Amino acid sequence: MAQDLFPTPSPAPSKLSPRFWPGISPRSTESLRNLLRDNHDRWHVYFDPKGFHNHSAHFLLAQWTLGADASILEAAYKLECEYQRPSFDSPEPITVNNFKDHLGDDNYYKSYRAFFTEVVNTKGPVAAIEEYIFDLKMNFDPSRGSDKQPEMLNRFFDGLVHPMIHVGYGLEFGLPGMVVEGLSSAAIHHADTSSVITRSLFEAKGVPIIETLTSHLPSALKLSSEDVSSSNVHAFTILARMLKDPQLNVTEAPELALQIYTDTMRTHGERVNKYVREWTVNTADPKEVECKIEELVWTMVMIYGIPGWTEGGDFNADFFHMHLVTSSLFLSSLAAQLNPTSQELLLRGYFAAALGWWVGRGRPSFDIAKFFAADTGHPTPLGPLPTPSKTALPSPTSPVATTPNPWLPIIQTSIVHRDDHLPKLQRSLAHYATLYGLRSSGQADFSNTELPDADKLDGTLFLRVAGLTSKRVGRVREGEEPFSRSWDRPGFYKK
Repeated sequence: MAQDLFPTPSPAPSKLSPRFWPGISPRSTESLRNLLRDNHDRWHVYFDPKGFHNHSAHFLLAQWTLGADASILEAAYKLECEYQRPSFDSPEPITVNNFKDHLGDDNYYKSYRAFFTEVVNTKGPVAAIEEYIFDLKMNFDPSRGSDKQPEMLNRFFDGLVHPMIHVGYGLEFGLPGMVVEGLSSAAIHHADTSSVITRSLFEAKGVPIIETLTSHLPSALKLSSEDVSSSNVHAFTILARMLKDPQLNVTEAPELALQIYTDTMRTHGERVNKYVREWTVNTADPKEVECKIEELVWTMVMIYGIPGWTEGGDFNADFFHMHLVTSSLFLSSLAAQLNPTSQELLLRGYFAAALGWWVGRGRPSFDIAKFFAADTGHPTPLGPLPTPSKTALPSPTSPVATTPNPWLPIIQTSIVHRDDHLPKLQRSLAHYATLYGLRSSGQADFSNTELPDADKLDGTLFLRVAGLTSKRVGRVREGEEPFSRSWDRPGFYKK
């Protein structure tokens, strides 16, 4: 039942996953579990028929793990409940026999939820994910027509990667209910990445991906030997190559925001596929899996943070690119529990989806040198600051004495902000700062990529982006009004 699906959260399964912040308590944990159960029982995973997502569980878990008081969790959930869509009975139950017949239909969410509750209770969360997301038979079925394929991995990355985020929370916190909801969410999403997540991707089974893919693709789509380097190809190099490709121009957004990704994959999916295949991944080596996750983390934060900054202008906190940062946080928790074949499917599929969103938002470039030359490395909170004692270090007049750790006010204002994306984003950036904040500029792995000025990147990236974001969306703890549009949506289009 729902209560069994939401136990006390457990520590994350990977050393690359976040840890709990100080501030969690028995009272806040009890409140969290009660609210997660209520959300599970009462609400649909879409808060409207258009397919916009219920973020209540994401919001609560991010706040709780950052140390929010129980009263904050309860107030946040009350706000979320104001616009949720009640769960409703599906036309018929989902069984193993009709599982593939209703994929992509949100009227069947409740039945898929009941189905996956049984699967997860019987087989366990990880086995359920392996079977229903990464197994070939749940993606390509020779008994079904080309337009009726299950494509569950494709659906896993649809909807701005929300099904993956949901399942990722489940694995990070040891919450089977989140896995149930995430798998059910994947089942009712569309399959918009068919041009990238192809059958050949599943048939690799440890064979080098380029060799396997080219053996299955039509000759017109095959990569020549000149296209593919035998050495490591970094994610930054993929960005650099794509920035030079005139075939990837997108000059304006579609009328409906939900069509951005669909339209991009329809018109540019094969081109995105070409570049995803050039990226090298070797999941036989656990160390390389960690390195490839790190590549993706830096890439997602760059895509969101660096193009959004302009000298003397407001930060463009792009709503869609922000999701690339928040979703990347769960790669480590997912990869830690998947087999090597599934790890490769996860990393390549995720990279493809992220690149699709980057292209669909106008494929902005990265002025790394100017970004790091700006005075954004030590953000300070808004409003009156305390007066340090004359004994304070390094001196009572130093701005460092009043804000010795700039992450603390950033996290505090995120906890009390009404926007349900902000604590997720700042938690991700703060965690990345703990993992990668020691990196100095000029290191060979970045310098040897094809991305201009990649050697200038250093570990202050995450704090800089967090500070810019906090200022843009409103530092409400310090009295600033929240940004009226919550996040920016104009994109980065060039006529």
